[in-house]
Amino acid sequence: MFVTGIGLVTPLGLGVQPNLVGLRAGRCGITSMEYTLSKFASLLPFGEVKFSNDQLCEMLQVESKGITRTSLLSLLAFQEAIQQSNISLSELQQSSTALVGASTVGGMCLTDELYSDANKLKDASDYISSYDGGSVALYLQQKYKIGGIINTFNTACSSSANAIMYGARLIKHGLAKTAIVGGADSLAKFTINGFNSLRILSKNKCTPFDAHRSGLNLGEGAAYLVLQGEETIQDQKIFAELTGYSNANDAFHPTSLSDDGDGPYASMQQALTKADINPSDISFINTHGTGTENNDLIESIAMKRLFQTVPLFASTKSNIGHTLGAASAIEAAFSIFSILHQEVYPHINFTESIPETGLTPVTAYQQRPINHVMSNSFGFGGNCSSLIFSKV
Repeated sequence: MFVTGIGLVTPLGLGVQPNLVGLRAGRCGITSMEYTLSKFASLLPFGEVKFSNDQLCEMLQVESKGITRTSLLSLLAFQEAIQQSNISLSELQQSSTALVGASTVGGMCLTDELYSDANKLKDASDYISSYDGGSVALYLQQKYKIGGIINTFNTACSSSANAIMYGARLIKHGLAKTAIVGGADSLAKFTINGFNSLRILSKNKCTPFDAHRSGLNLGEGAAYLVLQGEETIQDQKIFAELTGYSNANDAFHPTSLSDDGDGPYASMQQALTKADINPSDISFINTHGTGTENNDLIESIAMKRLFQTVPLFASTKSNIGHTLGAASAIEAAFSIFSILHQEVYPHINFTESIPETGLTPVTAYQQRPINHVMSNSFGFGGNCSSLIFSKV
């Protein structure tokens, strides 16, 4: 399965190029929050896309009152992905073109607006249609009249990794020729308050895999990849090949991974088996690396279980925050950058290794041979997913 298009929106910028420049420079897009109303806006750092909803609507020429910030971010990334892949409107409308999205917040970022309308309007609110969990994918489907299978995944932080896998399987089994896969999430009171109740939001910029890590920073963004089988590709540029993927579940705890890292270990090992490569063939790991106490320790333990020598690794959540349902797709794009340009990007905000494992991420930009990149995404409920992208 080959990647022929990439679209990106993150706190580092709108589009592939600003994100690539930001990663190379080790830039941090985590700041104070401006565009989401929350009592935590002045108290905690967030990875926010620095455009208001009005600015995004003007940029995209969108006039619908009920459209959510999640859908706006999604539309930006979707447009870039299909433009890169040269997919025409008529091709989008064919039954062989699938759209597989992912989100954890969906339209819930407009909960307050919907609640306000429910208390004062007799007629249905403009926000009703946006509130559905699949509203982002439905919006894109209706806007472009996409003709194939449409689906939405919500498996917490591994959501868009599973969307990518599902799209690959649709193509493999002849249910689609082209699959546009990815995810989007916006900052919202619902998720901010939820994560705060778990007491895992850091008051400082997050420090994944650091001995002094104190929690995560929430972020927002969107990313889509265009997946196509070899027989479908015509004159499109091929960015990378999706060679391995797996989802596993350690069924241990609603929000924590098991002490031995059984879920992460299984997802990584099974992805290697799918790709038909050895652990030593992995050039780089884009880790899940949230900056929380449990996740970073357990991911480190699982990597040491699987790899005789742990490959170079880094987390980009210190650049953009944890974008939840969008994270896997964004980090898949970042992984493809490493393959395409034969380079790895600096893991920022790191000072000292976790004592139990002693692993140190890459802290400086490097140009080096990159043949296979593993990208990990481990979500609540034990939803553990790993993707492997390979050089063509």
